[in-house]
Amino acid sequence: MELMISSKGSKYIVEDKEQKRIIYTVKKKGFGAGRYLLMDPSNYQLYSLVQTSADRKPSFIIGHNDSTIMQLVCTSLFLEPSISVTGKDIQGVEAKYSIASKDHRNFDILKDDVKCGTLRTNNTVSNELQYDLDIDNKVFDDYIPLFVIAVDLTFGDINRNNS
Repeated sequence: MELMISSKGSKYIVEDKEQKRIIYTVKKKGFGAGRYLLMDPSNYQLYSLVQTSADRKPSFIIGHNDSTIMQLVCTSLFLEPSISVTGKDIQGVEAKYSIASKDHRNFDILKDDVKCGTLRTNNTVSNELQYDLDIDNKVFDDYIPLFVIAVDLTFGDINRNNS
């Protein structure tokens, strides 16, 4: 599955690259670190992403129906930039992901140490960031676009300043 994620003010638009249609919207709720809600096209809330730590290496949780299903932790900001994701998917199956890069811009997504996708960062003419996510259909779940939001919140300023 190929998706394009772009920011529009305080929200993110997730489009299917092949069919050129919006499949999700991620809206920021609250001030400060805030909470991001993943909504389907009919504005039904599917998941939420909450930043739990605004330290140098931020951390996040993904929630579904007011319960935490995954934890995302930045394990390295500069030397081999990466985010570790642990938790259980919607079926309750243990899931472990790693989102790793060498340059803050191009990331490999691994599930249980097997590469299942890539995430590429592009700068638009207005210096906004746009992300191209290519993920294996067998691994894709609705919460996967929230991984991209966590990458943007963690490494976005570095990429904007180094463009």
